[in-house]
Amino acid sequence: MAGIGPISQDWEPVVIRKKAPNAAAKKDEKAVNAARRSGADIETVKKFNAGTNRAASSSTSLNTKKLDDESENLAHERVPTELKKCIQQARMDKKLTQAQLAQASLSLSLSLSLPLPRFEQMNTY
Repeated sequence: MAGIGPISQDWEPVVIRKKAPNAAAKKDEKAVNAARRSGADIETVKKFNAGTNRAASSSTSLNTKKLDDESENLAHERVPTELKKCIQQARMDKKLTQAQLAQASLSLSLSLSLPLPRFEQMNTY
């Protein structure tokens, strides 16, 4: 029971303090100015694309350095000019337009599940 026994008082001073400022309060303009007046070190860092209205995809990506470091040649192989002329001649012999030839070759390849013809095969026709 709390009411039984002698009553004593504790006269030691109690100090009540405010909470330490959080990160958002430290970035406040008043807090920064107060730190400048007191001579404290202030570090300012500009974030990438901070304060701009540009999307992250519109600027260079972080993978740009990786792509620049690549030494491998990533160009596609060129198709010989003879292939172009061979296809054009075969198309004209059958009196087909480019769109008709594309539709016919695509539908044939899809129906037979064949890969697209190669240049070496085109010379045999």
